[in-house]
Amino acid sequence: MARLRTDWILFLTIVAMVCFGLVIMYSASSALAELRYHVAPYFFVIRQIGWAAVSFCVLMYFKRMDYRRMNNPAWAFSGLGLVLTLLVLVYFADPHQHRWFRLPGIGSFQPSEFAKPALILFLAYFIARRAHVINDRRTLRQAVVAILMLAFMVVVADLGTALVPVITAVLVFWIAGLDWRYMLRIAAIGVLLVSVAIASKGYRLGRIIAYVDPDYSKLEVVDTHGWVRSYIQRSTTVRDASYQARQSKIAVGTGGIFGVGLMQGKQKLMFLPDAHTDFIFATVGEELGLWGSTAVIIGFLVILWRGARLFVLATDDFGKYLALGVTLSIVVQAFINMSVVLDMAPTKGFPLPMISFGGSSLLSTLTSLGMLLSVSEHEG
Repeated sequence: MARLRTDWILFLTIVAMVCFGLVIMYSASSALAELRYHVAPYFFVIRQIGWAAVSFCVLMYFKRMDYRRMNNPAWAFSGLGLVLTLLVLVYFADPHQHRWFRLPGIGSFQPSEFAKPALILFLAYFIARRAHVINDRRTLRQAVVAILMLAFMVVVADLGTALVPVITAVLVFWIAGLDWRYMLRIAAIGVLLVSVAIASKGYRLGRIIAYVDPDYSKLEVVDTHGWVRSYIQRSTTVRDASYQARQSKIAVGTGGIFGVGLMQGKQKLMFLPDAHTDFIFATVGEELGLWGSTAVIIGFLVILWRGARLFVLATDDFGKYLALGVTLSIVVQAFINMSVVLDMAPTKGFPLPMISFGGSSLLSTLTSLGMLLSVSEHEG
């Protein structure tokens, strides 16, 4: 097979989406910066531009590196080890939320975001060596231990962030040929563990109930003493857990087909929480309408298309599963985020890749995409 060169469709799509993200993020954050934080309207976008510059340098580093150099235990296990170490450190550095390292003059750094590229690299290395015995119990035990260890450390701080790498891992194993009987067992274990994680935090349980039973009418039939509702209310300062979803739908509905115009949105004016982070897709829908929202979706579909293409064309298993893991991780996160914004799933906060404000998320995403571009650059 002839050597594959840079995938310019993929590369230019990434550049366009990051630039678009900076524009819409400025629109979503400028009023918030002045009204809530009393800083200049460009405060958040300047920080994001700095992170974007660093992230593109990292992307170019991985793009130019031959991805096959990462096909060794040093890369596969050091990434996991580093992330696990940072997750332990942040547990003590941030005793309340267990999520953030506060860096003076730079902002916050969220190590759980880097669980995604670390796990993707590990999975590609692991499956490339065990693909012929993917249904062997010894293989599964080794993989499950590593994934659960990482997932547990991330869940301590943020259940939503843990869901993306775990869902990605399950999909990668399924595509690699994992037998259905094991898939059903993993699904059952996953549902049990997620249920425990949700029940352990009242605010998590509140979000689920607010989605399926907003007025608690069904819950009151089985919880006649109000214990569950009391548990939820003691655990959160937000009394209306469906508020964000409702305001998000108002924003998207207001935008209609053509939108109200860039910088002209109203929901970002202290009505919609996290308008520049987790719910930025609602700002896109309000200001740029159906056309703008569709453009964002097309961007992620292009990444899915080019990633799937590389999965098919790559001649070695490591390249195949590296491309597959990166593609699924980004696309799964994007479509879960958009589903939450459109009230098609319970509220859970994590950013829209390349669009939302968040330096850690952007750096993690472009690191992963750099590895994906490396498969295109050097495969063959």
